[in-house]
Amino acid sequence: MSHLIAPSLLSANFLNLESDIEMINQSEADWFHLDIMDGVFVPNISFGFPVIEKISKKATKPLDVHLMIIDPDRYLKRFQETGAYLISVHYEACPHLHRTVYAIKNSEVKAGVVLNPHTPVHLLSSIIKDLDLVMLMAVNPGYGGQNFIPETYSKIEQLKELILEKGSQALIEIDGGVDLSNSSEIIRCGADVLVAGNTVFSSPDPSGVIHQLKYC
Repeated sequence: MSHLIAPSLLSANFLNLESDIEMINQSEADWFHLDIMDGVFVPNISFGFPVIEKISKKATKPLDVHLMIIDPDRYLKRFQETGAYLISVHYEACPHLHRTVYAIKNSEVKAGVVLNPHTPVHLLSSIIKDLDLVMLMAVNPGYGGQNFIPETYSKIEQLKELILEKGSQALIEIDGGVDLSNSSEIIRCGADVLVAGNTVFSSPDPSGVIHQLKYC
């Protein structure tokens, strides 16, 4: 399988969001990546349900929803109803992770778990077979435009080993600091999905950058 590209709308132009959504619709991107922040789990606030519902109506590609929020169980049904294709929750925010993952999967939405940079991969060993995706944060979550943490490369390799060892079908997604200088190495280490925000939307040719990331 060729790796997937999921541009993050957090870096889009919110004064002209419809135009950026249409650009992604027409590009070689595979998913829309939506970063949902509550100002508690991370020190920032992004967009809520009214904006997500509008995005869902315009997007022609799957919505990859990344919940950077505490107590995500309270909102799973709402996110499912907005048309999420995949919902990822943070390991650090879920005291009953199996329960949360099953609540997502029981609604026929794909389930992912996110690990912050300091959280070791082995903590997912008991649940990895139940996951559709594991997202590794390559920056500390909360803000776009941060620099990629180099230790992420070895973490991708460790996660790939765990997936193969456990017979899991989970994809590996990398979020944070992904750009044209490191994308090839990220894929070489075993990643399946690249999230790119600032790299795409700060470019004068976003579709061209998406193409380069797709075929890096």
